[in-house]
Amino acid sequence: MAVTTTAPAAPTTAAASRKGGAVAVTATLVLLVAALALVDIAQGTSAVGPAEVWKALTGQADPADASVVIASRLPRMAAGLLVGAVLGMAGAALQAVSRNVLAAPDTLAVNAGSYLSLGLVAVTGVSLPLLASSGVAFVGGLVAAAVVLGLSGLGAGTVRLVLAGSALTLGLTSVTEGLLLLFPVQTEGLYAWNQGSIAQNGFGGVLWMVPLAVIGLAGLLMVARRVDALALGDDAARGLGVPVRATRVTTVVLSALLSAAAVTLAGPIGFVGLCAPAVVRLLARRYRGFSRVRTSVTLSALAGAALVIGSDVVLRTLVSSDTAVAVPTGVVTSLVGAVFLVVLATRGRDTGAAAPPERLRIRSRAVFLTVAGTLVAALIGLAVVSVLLGDTKLLLGDVMNWTQGRAGRAVTFVLDTRVPRVLAALLAGAALALSGTLVQAVTRNPLAEPGVIGVSGGAALGAVVLVTTVPTAGPTGLAAAAFAGAALASALVFGLSARGGFQQNRLVLVGMGVATASSALISLLIVLTDPFNATKALTWLSGSTYGRTLPDLLPLAVVLVAAVAVTVARRTELDLVSLDGDTPRLLGLGLSRARLGFLALGVLLSAAAVAAAGTIAFVGLVAPHAARALVGRRHVRVVPVAVLLGAVLVGTADVVGRTVIAPAQLGAGLLTAVIGTPYFLWLLVRSRGEAR
Repeated sequence: MAVTTTAPAAPTTAAASRKGGAVAVTATLVLLVAALALVDIAQGTSAVGPAEVWKALTGQADPADASVVIASRLPRMAAGLLVGAVLGMAGAALQAVSRNVLAAPDTLAVNAGSYLSLGLVAVTGVSLPLLASSGVAFVGGLVAAAVVLGLSGLGAGTVRLVLAGSALTLGLTSVTEGLLLLFPVQTEGLYAWNQGSIAQNGFGGVLWMVPLAVIGLAGLLMVARRVDALALGDDAARGLGVPVRATRVTTVVLSALLSAAAVTLAGPIGFVGLCAPAVVRLLARRYRGFSRVRTSVTLSALAGAALVIGSDVVLRTLVSSDTAVAVPTGVVTSLVGAVFLVVLATRGRDTGAAAPPERLRIRSRAVFLTVAGTLVAALIGLAVVSVLLGDTKLLLGDVMNWTQGRAGRAVTFVLDTRVPRVLAALLAGAALALSGTLVQAVTRNPLAEPGVIGVSGGAALGAVVLVTTVPTAGPTGLAAAAFAGAALASALVFGLSARGGFQQNRLVLVGMGVATASSALISLLIVLTDPFNATKALTWLSGSTYGRTLPDLLPLAVVLVAAVAVTVARRTELDLVSLDGDTPRLLGLGLSRARLGFLALGVLLSAAAVAAAGTIAFVGLVAPHAARALVGRRHVRVVPVAVLLGAVLVGTADVVGRTVIAPAQLGAGLLTAVIGTPYFLWLLVRSRGEAR
């Protein structure tokens, strides 16, 4: 039998050109990283310039200059390169295996899981070596990533993954911050570590982490072909003999290992794992070879290294050397990541479909009245208990004497400070619940809450700016600053989301970007201020009602009453807006204008609540959802029930925080996060089942 062979086609000129271009791009990245590394070595607080660095590298420098270069400059540069590289690799692998461009160590709550696990070890007083700490961080980060991926689903929409990761991050971080407040001695330095800094004392840490990075990279390269096959779909991959589940589990474990190595060495360096693969993805549009996992992981390592070292160089160039020492590199990369999120949201097409309406039973009027009556009774009982309990326990007779002006000095002092706190918690809970009801209705996303659209973050930033710059500022000034921050954040979010009529995915992603930027700026302010102001700001951020007076609560009460009246009056429009995008237009309702009006009302409520009681998360999520489950989806019934539920939730958190560990106290915001996180996880599980 004659066998004929066909000569392989010669590579075309275009293919050869693209290959040459890819090589040139790779070489350019390598040169960029090398140049940035050289500049980074020459920067610092001591008077050791490029000439002294060169002499130190060639063994001709003074011992003092050589010590600075060898013990500080080079380890810092090496740590920046290593951390950026492993985070870039981890992000590229996670995005490939989840088929989601927003999957990263930050959005999968890996950093928050590692932070909490290290915090739990710290409070025991046990001092672990670096490698053991890395193991602890690895376990915490791996568990968090598994929870987020398991609940949001592989290949799910970007908003769902971001919401799941952000909510879990919020809950885990709240628990860790509670540990910081309860065990300030044992956890000293943990907050500064959480901001991410590549500063090192010697090569010890870098050398410990290098083997972990090599193991992670080698593992990812080994499974790269299988991950490439996953891009064809699960069924096609199985048809090619790829073990889908084992490949995903292996990739996530290796990515968590890389992330844990970076977190242990330098603390969480935010959003490098998100931005570095994005840069490679842009290059892959022109050079198809970059889209393969093996290539993208390698190039993402280079891009991540360039991002971290570049951020460090820019920071040291823009601010003085003494100030730059105190500013964590993670703050700069988080700001870059926030800008990336906003750009992604504003430039991309909003292809996310609206969430399907919740399938809720229509409740009878009797059920609504029963629920409302029960909640009113619970609220009254809670108010009485909250006034009586605290670091000093009182009787009803003491309260009666106080109302009539006949109480003793001690009882009068206690109730003068306690009653405003109770009212602040109840009013803030009610306002946040109503704000969440409006936001969820407008975005038609039952997993959204006011914090998601960046309003709470903006209000917190405004207040922290005042706390750290004017330590003597009173509650009125604090409220004004919170209002200003919320107004600025909301204007930014709404302005950037206006194109296309405030589509839900775009609105949520822009809000997340603004919230991330606010959080990074808050961290920057806390790190740069003196310890007293930092503790004051942290206490306020935890959602504390401490120090509130009745005049401080007047703006919140006025806003809440007015918002309830407007919402009840416009209940039919709110019902229509929450249905879909077509029905309101068919009935002649200006959808964009109605959305903007309700969102503005939600912003005002959130700002007023944050000004009165600090940042309190999850109330705007939990209360509206529970209200719809109890009385159906008609807002004429949802609004009063949600308002009552929010007041009861925050009121309960406040009294528990004031009494369980008295005389020490926990902020209501920390406890509501602890309560709200499991509830949010349950919502994710349930909504995932409904979406199938």
